Amino acid sequence: MNRNAGRGPSESVAGAIVAGVDGSDQGMCAAIWAAREAERRKLPLHLITAYTVPVFAASSLDAGYATVDDSVIREGAEAVLKQAVVKASTYDVDLHARIETGDAAGVLLELSEEAAMMVVGSRGRGGFVGRLLGSVSSALPAHAKCPTVVVPLCAASRLPDADVSDENSPEAPEQSQVRPVVTVGVDGSEHARMASLEAAELATRRGLPLEVLCTLPPFTGSLAWVPAPLDREALHEDLLVQLEAGKQWLNSHFPNLEITLKLLDGPPVELLIEESRTVEILVLGTRGRGGFAGMLLGSTSQGVLHHAKGPVMIVPDKEDPRLADREKFGPMFTGDFGG
Repeated sequence: MNRNAGRGPSESVAGAIVAGVDGSDQGMCAAIWAAREAERRKLPLHLITAYTVPVFAASSLDAGYATVDDSVIREGAEAVLKQAVVKASTYDVDLHARIETGDAAGVLLELSEEAAMMVVGSRGRGGFVGRLLGSVSSALPAHAKCPTVVVPLCAASRLPDADVSDENSPEAPEQSQVRPVVTVGVDGSEHARMASLEAAELATRRGLPLEVLCTLPPFTGSLAWVPAPLDREALHEDLLVQLEAGKQWLNSHFPNLEITLKLLDGPPVELLIEESRTVEILVLGTRGRGGFAGMLLGSTSQGVLHHAKGPVMIVPDKEDPRLADREKFGPMFTGDFGG
């Protein structure tokens, strides 16, 4: 096992799993989740903490500036990193750890250009060492170049080595409630299809079935005039046909994967949050049609990320040759059905 704590920023993270840690319980959960995933996939694991040296305006009349001693902050960062290394070392992984200077979101975004996956906690501790992973978990999934997994503290019950718990959250799911399934949210957009491919690969690696979930939100806006009973039933049937076509497409690329379809009525955010409670991991695309699979720069996906009851993977849009043959398998959704 290779533990290179403190190596410089030139060390490549190409093809590795990178976890951002900040000393918070959320960050520790993220580090342990990342270590387990790295062990499963036999990939290197890089634990990264980042800090900046704050500068304060001096109160004297000379209008000077005062800075906090860098060595004090770095010692705190080293302690944070050492704690995460101890936890991750219990897994059979090629482990690397280092401290970066700079804004955490910027550091992790740059590393995402090479990494296979980024992992962060849903909220961070803030302060000089913490570097506000709460804001990182908002910025990173929307702009990362590789899939990003956000791990909430209430998922600690799924991690036997976490030694932390979200005792203040009565909604924290028990491990016994978690179904062995990977769920991907789809809405007919190409971003959602890219998420479906990533979810299928994840399910295949773990030997789990894949659940493809779509929601039919309440009629709003321009569709408020539609006579709900008949037209909604027809739309429901159309979506089932499209979901079945998508299932056949996925099975053409993953012939041994068990895939089930799920179409629900109701508000997308609420349904996604509830789904995250009982599945191994929820997978979404970076952007959707406004109804389901993303909106990471808006309130919909932020609501999902910040209130999810289990790990959520956000898959960025990218070119993939497998997307080109989707239309051969049947109708694809081309409009917007509200939400």
